[in-house]
Amino acid sequence: MTRKTRIRAAVVTAAAVVAAGTFAAGAATAGPVAVGKPSKAQVASLFDTWNAALQTGDAEKVADLYAKDAVLLPTVSNKVRTDRAGIVDYFEHFLANKPVGTKMQTVVNVLDSNSAIDTGTYQFALTDHETGEKRVVKARYTYEYEKRNGEWKIVNHHSSAMPEG
Repeated sequence: MTRKTRIRAAVVTAAAVVAAGTFAAGAATAGPVAVGKPSKAQVASLFDTWNAALQTGDAEKVADLYAKDAVLLPTVSNKVRTDRAGIVDYFEHFLANKPVGTKMQTVVNVLDSNSAIDTGTYQFALTDHETGEKRVVKARYTYEYEKRNGEWKIVNHHSSAMPEG
């Protein structure tokens, strides 16, 4: 290797080291928050997944969307649900009315790449399982989501009928 070739190799190596260091420094400042952070639309669409689970009529499928330590403050029950059995129990009764949810207003706050809050108002078209009578219940909601083991789970769900009816 000639002196000129050695100098050129040293310059190329030095440039590669500087470029790699610059990339690494940029990656370090970007951190995990920038990587994989969901959009507000992606978070809002988690409701669609939940609503589709309601349409199956299977309380277990709905409960699968909740974390093991989730808290459910349901729309049509005074009982706070803090475990899977309680969540399944609530949905077994709620699903008997064939609920179909429609969001009216949505406000999403993406906290970081692994947590977000979706809050707003929605309504449910319900069909009484005994009489067939249809009614609409308007409610406000809050879903708190966390990504656990790569899956978005509901960790806190509060839903309450609108005070004005």
